Amino acid sequence: MFQLEPLNVSVLQGSAAQFNATVEGKWDFMTWTIGGLLVLTVPETKNETSSGQFSATHSSDGDSSLVEFKIWNTTRNQTGDVICAVQGPYGSKTATLKVQDMGDVNITEGNVTVEQGQQVELQCVTTAWFPKPTVTWNQNDQPVDSSLYNTTTSEEIEGYYNSTSVLKFQATSNTKVECLAIITALKYPQSSTVHVVVVPKPPDWTVLIAVVCSIGGFALLVLLILGIIFCIKHRKKKQANYQDEMRRVRTHSQLSGTGPDGQRQGQVNSGYVNDNQVTSTSVPPSEIADSGFFQTNGSNMEEMPNGNSNHAGIDYNHANHTLEHPGVKKHRHATVV
Repeated sequence: MFQLEPLNVSVLQGSAAQFNATVEGKWDFMTWTIGGLLVLTVPETKNETSSGQFSATHSSDGDSSLVEFKIWNTTRNQTGDVICAVQGPYGSKTATLKVQDMGDVNITEGNVTVEQGQQVELQCVTTAWFPKPTVTWNQNDQPVDSSLYNTTTSEEIEGYYNSTSVLKFQATSNTKVECLAIITALKYPQSSTVHVVVVPKPPDWTVLIAVVCSIGGFALLVLLILGIIFCIKHRKKKQANYQDEMRRVRTHSQLSGTGPDGQRQGQVNSGYVNDNQVTSTSVPPSEIADSGFFQTNGSNMEEMPNGNSNHAGIDYNHANHTLEHPGVKKHRHATVV
C-alpha cells in the first residue's frame, strides 16, 4: 500500500511546502520529481536526505514507513505537479503544488464622515496578487451582500493581478467597513479597514420656506385685493361727496339769488340810457352845473322803478360818456340809479 497527501498544496512564494508519503511493506528507494525534474532520491536506509532546497525525513513503525518531503523557499516556477514514485510494486502518486503571491489591499478613501441617510461609496484596490484574489466586504464584521459591490480585475506584467472593488450603501449609523482579499495560500484574508462616521442630517428648511412663501404670497394677495376695494370705495365716496356738495351749492344759489359763479343777480335798470341813443330834447348850457353834470327838473326826471330804491346813486361808469350825433350838441348825462 502506498499513499501521498495532501494532493493539493497552496503556499506563498518564499515559504515551504510539505508532502507526506506512507508506504506499507518493504521498499528500497523513493524519488521526488517537480516540473518533470528529479529533485531528490530517498533511500529506505537513511532517516534524512537533502539536496539544495529539498529535504526528506524517513521514519518507520513496524512495516509502515513515513517520508516527509519538503520544498524550502518555494518559487512560482515550481507551481505544478509533484510526483512521488516508490521502487517496486507501489508505483507513483501525483500531487499539485501552487505557489502564490500576496499583494496589497487598500481602501482609498480612508475614514469618512457622512450625513445620516447619505449614500457612501468606497473603493478597494488590490495590487500585485497571484493568482487573482477573491475580494469581499464586511460591515461591522458581517459579510456584505455581493449585490452591493462590484469588482473588476486586470492582469498585469509577469502574470500579477490588480483588482478594484466598489461598495455602495446607505449610511444609517457608525460602521466599521473591511475590504478583504484572499487566495488559497492564505489561512486568513488580507484586509483593509476604515470607519464611516455618521452625523445627524441638518434640518431641511425647503418645506418650511415653501410654506412661508406660500402664506406670504397669499397674504400679499389678500392685502392687494383689500387695497383695491378700499381705493374703489374711497373714490366712490369722494365722487358722492362731490355730487352732494354741487347739489348743495346749486340749492343755495337758487335760494340766495346768486349765479353759479357766485355773483349776485340784479334787476334791469329801466332808467339807464345808452350813450349811443339820440335825444331830441336839447338842454340849455345854463343848466349844466359847475361839476360838469346837467340838472333837470323833477318833471323831466324819469322815475326809477322801486325795485331797487335803496341802492340809489350815480352810476359813474356812464357819467363821462359823450353822445355824438350830427347836428346835436354834446351833452353830459348823469344817470340816477
